This record gives sequence, C-alpha cells and structure tokens, in this order.
Amino acid sequence: MSFLSRIFGHHHGHCGGAHSSEDLQKAGLTRKLAIVGNPNVGKSVMFNYLTGAYVTVSNYPGTTVEVARGRCDFGDISAEVIDTPGMYSLLPITEEERVARAILLNEQPDAVLHVIDAKNLERMLPFTFQLVEAGLPVLLALNIMDEAKRLGIQMDVSLLEQNLGIPAVGTVSTTGEGMNELKDRVGELMAAHIPSGE
Repeated sequence: MSFLSRIFGHHHGHCGGAHSSEDLQKAGLTRKLAIVGNPNVGKSVMFNYLTGAYVTVSNYPGTTVEVARGRCDFGDISAEVIDTPGMYSLLPITEEERVARAILLNEQPDAVLHVIDAKNLERMLPFTFQLVEAGLPVLLALNIMDEAKRLGIQMDVSLLEQNLGIPAVGTVSTTGEGMNELKDRVGELMAAHIPSGE
C-alpha cells in the first residue's frame, strides 16, 4: 500500500478527501490540476465529481474571491484539484479572472482542464488557444455533450484532438459520462509532466 493510500484510505467511485493546500503538500500531493472555463459550463459539477464531498473553500490571498480545493487520484498520481473562478480570457477584466490567471501562472499546475460547453464550441475555443499558446498543459473537456447531441450537433472528438494537438474528451459531468476516460487522460498528461528523478 502506498504512503498516500495509507493516509487517505482507498476511495471508490469519486475520489474524495481534501484538506488545506499545506496539508496536501505535506502528504506528498505536489501535483496540481486546475479546472478552468467560462461560468455555467459545468466546471464546479466536474470538480465535485472528481473530489467528492471533502473540499476546502477559502478566499484567494488578498481577495474576496473564493477558491475551492480538493484531491483526486488519477491512476497512480494523487493530485490537488483546484476549481478556479470563471474566466473568459487570460487577459483579466474581473477580480475573478485575475485570481484564475494568478493560479495558472503562479501555481504552475501539471494539468489544466479546460471545460467548455460543447454546444458553444466555436465561441469557447479562442480561450483554449490562449491557454495552449501560454504553454500550459491543457486537456479539453467537451462538457454537456448530451444537450449538444439533442440539438443535433455532431462532434468528432478525436479529429478535434488531432487538429488542436491536445487531449480532448466528451463528457456529461452531471451523469458521469466520459469521466473515467477524462481521469485516465488527466493521469497521462500529468505523468508526461513528472520531472525525471521522481
């Protein structure tokens, strides 16, 4: 049994378990996944699905903006999961966007999960391009796929992945559809960013 599984116990289904950022680091949770996206794309539902009930919510230092943090296992990698405030761009206008940008730039996550509403792909992809151009390790979650299908929107996720050059997964965070694949892909992305020597 690994050191981490002894500390946190085994979790089935949802990942669950969270403490303060300092506790997570003491427990060896040095990996980070930041979840980003526009408001109302299901970002927080996805965060809750990954982290379960045990999360900490606190104001980002020096602001009144709340940031939720939890933990999740992605294969062999245990990571802190951060639900960043909603943002439309890396060029911040609101205090929420400034905080989200600060998390991305200062905390240097090992993976950035960009959650978008699959019904509004074209409107949301420019932000994906900004994240990729900033050199961040991005994975795209095409969320709310059930509603897109109901509207007759056909989506070739693998073709989109090839064209963007980043991993992409179709999900319905409210039902859990696609979430196992999402966790696998996040684990692969994080594994690719593990420094040699670990």
